[in-house]
Amino acid sequence: MMLKPSDTWNWYYDDQQCSLMLNLGEDMVFKTNLVRNKLVDCAFKDNEFTVDDASAYQTFKEQISGLDLSEPRQAELALYCVAAKRFHKPVQPKSWFFDSQGTGHEYPQEGDIVQMNNEHSLGYFIVLEVGECASLCAFVDLEEFLLTPSKGLRFGDSIKVMHDRMVDANTILHKTHIAMVG
Repeated sequence: MMLKPSDTWNWYYDDQQCSLMLNLGEDMVFKTNLVRNKLVDCAFKDNEFTVDDASAYQTFKEQISGLDLSEPRQAELALYCVAAKRFHKPVQPKSWFFDSQGTGHEYPQEGDIVQMNNEHSLGYFIVLEVGECASLCAFVDLEEFLLTPSKGLRFGDSIKVMHDRMVDANTILHKTHIAMVG
């Protein structure tokens, strides 16, 4: 089933789940990965799923469609992205977890897929919110990204990182598969 944004959807904070939730109607509820200490104050009252949310959902969904993820996982990731873009508290970059990619980096655009790495992991992230020198990104791989041997990012988790740690990875989504005939 394809998930289509609706103006009947609404965001709310659930104390029992300790998480921001999205009521999708028809007895369907989506639990985001945003816990209380990561949320802006307005997240604790009921919020409509806005036109901006729907637009962001479409943007993220289009970018994610090139990733090797099932349709339900793509919808899940897109909703994580919309929730983080709208309700994630402003945070300082945690760039020390990632290797610098040197100079000459470009500014990413919202929805770009970027690659980042460190001595423990290499992974792909989608840019949620572009800042002057750092952007909020969400991790898009199903395998955990290790920040340290004991701390990691899971699918859909967000982190703010300086642009000099990012490598544009949009091209990996648009590879053409050529069959070798022998």
